[in-house]
Amino acid sequence: MNDCEKISREGLLKEVMALNFAITDISLYLDTHPRDTEAIELHNEYVEKYNVASEKYVKLYGPLTINNLNADCNYWHWIDEPWPWERSGY
Repeated sequence: MNDCEKISREGLLKEVMALNFAITDISLYLDTHPRDTEAIELHNEYVEKYNVASEKYVKLYGPLTINNLNADCNYWHWIDEPWPWERSGY
């Protein structure tokens, strides 16, 4: 990873959160406008970006949710991370 690709934990988490919010917002819009092809394309673009960003976060910093845990582990690593309210800047 070069300097241009480096991103802080907080920055990457904010990106994941922003994309998740955008996906939820567009999904709500599509509930009432199901044939809006532009919104569908935007939704799919954000889902793709979310998947890339969340996979990158999990790889670098650990699970975002309980669903990101590795079931093959013999140790429950989830508890080792700071709880959301214990993180600085939030």
